[in-house]
Amino acid sequence: MKKIFFLLFLLAGGFGIVSCDKSKLELSSLSNYDYATYFNSADGLNQATIATYATLLHNGLWSREYYFIFDLLGYDAKKSTNLQGDMAQLADYSFGTSQTQIGQLWNSLYRLIFRANVVIDRANAWNPTVPADQAKAKQYVAEARFLRSYAYFNIVNLWGRAPLYTSYDSTVVNNYPSRASVAAIWSFIENDLTQAAADLPVTYDAATGLGRATKGAALALLGKSYLYQKKWAQAQATLTQLTAAPFTYALAPSYDDLFSMTNQSTPENIFQVMNAAWTDWGIGNQYYVFGGQETWGGKASHSDRAQEYGFKDWFNVYVPTTVVKAFTYTNPGTGASYTDPRAAFTFYGSKASGGDTVYCERCKEGKISFPFNAADPQGYYVWRKYEYYEDIASYGGPQSPINGQVIRYADVLLMLAEAYIQQGNTGAEPLKYINAVRARAGAFAYTTLGDQANATTILRRERQIELCGEQSRYFDLIRWGIAKETLNAQRAAEPGDGKQPFQDKHVLLPIPDVEKNYNPNVARDIANTWN
Repeated sequence: MKKIFFLLFLLAGGFGIVSCDKSKLELSSLSNYDYATYFNSADGLNQATIATYATLLHNGLWSREYYFIFDLLGYDAKKSTNLQGDMAQLADYSFGTSQTQIGQLWNSLYRLIFRANVVIDRANAWNPTVPADQAKAKQYVAEARFLRSYAYFNIVNLWGRAPLYTSYDSTVVNNYPSRASVAAIWSFIENDLTQAAADLPVTYDAATGLGRATKGAALALLGKSYLYQKKWAQAQATLTQLTAAPFTYALAPSYDDLFSMTNQSTPENIFQVMNAAWTDWGIGNQYYVFGGQETWGGKASHSDRAQEYGFKDWFNVYVPTTVVKAFTYTNPGTGASYTDPRAAFTFYGSKASGGDTVYCERCKEGKISFPFNAADPQGYYVWRKYEYYEDIASYGGPQSPINGQVIRYADVLLMLAEAYIQQGNTGAEPLKYINAVRARAGAFAYTTLGDQANATTILRRERQIELCGEQSRYFDLIRWGIAKETLNAQRAAEPGDGKQPFQDKHVLLPIPDVEKNYNPNVARDIANTWN
């Protein structure tokens, strides 16, 4: 695996020749990999496919920065005094075109695209004749299409018009492409996911396929793509497929387990970023995202979220008090104030807030009262979701075996409800999907969603609560067209904040300097140095 990562690094242009003896260029080593011949077997192509998945754990993506970027931008998290430098710029909306994490996100998404294009190119060149190999080649291409679509889904939503590399050959022929239209990128995503859904299996053997993209994952992302484009009927038709055979998705019995060390076995998983069982996704050590050299050589889980967010550890972020208050709302059936039970699984806090008031419930030390301080101007609400303080008092290292939820069944049900509501149907179908998600958590059932405006309010609150801290909020606010008004109002009301930092330009992220300095065609196409 290390060798294949190195090969793909070279293919991405990550090397240079300072000087050499020309005669040495004529020598060849039989042990070296060769692009034209290495990916001509099922094993070789499988390694290239796994190396494509591995990009999900590169800087800017799920190993570290992805959750910081979108929890901070969507104000699901607010910075503590420990969060400094580039990360603090995200929290303050003071970032510019040179912001480090945004540049890393751009680079890793395009690296993911490049590796997917390599898999597709080599599979087509291989052209096996054995039926078993033909089936594997089709699967690997479909997986690459899914991963490529995931990258472009992020790119088009975050930056709008952007370079569109449709194949490996297109990269070789033109390494300085102009920005494609938003419509062209969405069309490419739809085509890729339609083909991926046709060729991916419904399930894999657990021993060899854990974490790989399935037919359900492709359909879920396709339905989500339709929803984001306001193609409500197509979103409804696509996502509905996931509620019936041959699919067996179901809401996990325990909401809490979705964000625990056992979350890879829940029936709610549609697509996860693997941090535990499939360690071939990440090679190195737990400090690699910081450039550290400690304990090089061993494999390690590669999400740093638990330690970064942990209040007993590095404690870089709080849960905003305005987010905490969203979990308390009026029960229309009684007219009384109601605190949603998901609060206790999302954050630690005061009893009045509904947050969990004790931790270490399964530790050898026994239960410990959470040290909530009502006088703290920050409120001192901290993350429980994606933490494992119920089992361990503190971590001791920036690694977590808790897999990252990218798309799960509850999200699909809420997207289905939204598709119905946006078409003017606020009746039995969307009510059923919203109440199913609520029932799993033990929340009261709505008897009616009311008119379209009221149903939309319920749906949006449901998504905020159910998906809190899952990097969904920012994308939702942007696509609903309410990011500026919502985030500025939230920040203005937040104790210790009071700012309104979101400007009109923030609807799209800035095209990073790393791209503008490299690609003159993109640089010429940017207004006001931003996007």
